[in-house]
Amino acid sequence: MDKPLIPAHGGYRSLAAFQMSEIVYDATVAYGNLAIDARSRTKDQMVQAARSGRQNIAEGSQASGTTKKTELKLVNVARASFEELLLDYEDDLRQHGLRQWAKEAPKVIRSRSLTSIEDRSYETYRNCVDKKGRENTANTVLCLIHQTNYLLDRLRQRLDRDFRPEGGFTERRYRE
Repeated sequence: MDKPLIPAHGGYRSLAAFQMSEIVYDATVAYGNLAIDARSRTKDQMVQAARSGRQNIAEGSQASGTTKKTELKLVNVARASFEELLLDYEDDLRQHGLRQWAKEAPKVIRSRSLTSIEDRSYETYRNCVDKKGRENTANTVLCLIHQTNYLLDRLRQRLDRDFRPEGGFTERRYRE
């Protein structure tokens, strides 16, 4: 399957964040199908939060060529969507009496180590999501969301730093 391309304006961090967001989205769809009642509103909300995060990264990258302000706004929306999704996974674990892994747990460290795989995709994490039960799956996706949020936070910092002196095409035209 071909990987979707996003414009290069946002640079490496935008691409890396998009790649992680796609994995989070695919894992959330799989989690919803495996662990959450199909009629549940929570399932729909989780999938939509993951989708919103992914889509806003792509839209922000697209907008970067003309307006840095819009790019920054959309990256902020993506970050908020992933924060909402993070809380949904934490709630799901708590409501089902399952434990949330500590930041330095061996499985968390293993999950973080997979980020060194350059061409990673949902397939990289499939065994952790499809076959290991609700607790393992939710915690694996939590790790992925934290990794995505880290990338988005770094992207936001860079965009904010770049926006202040330069602005984007629209902002420069306005000054002219």
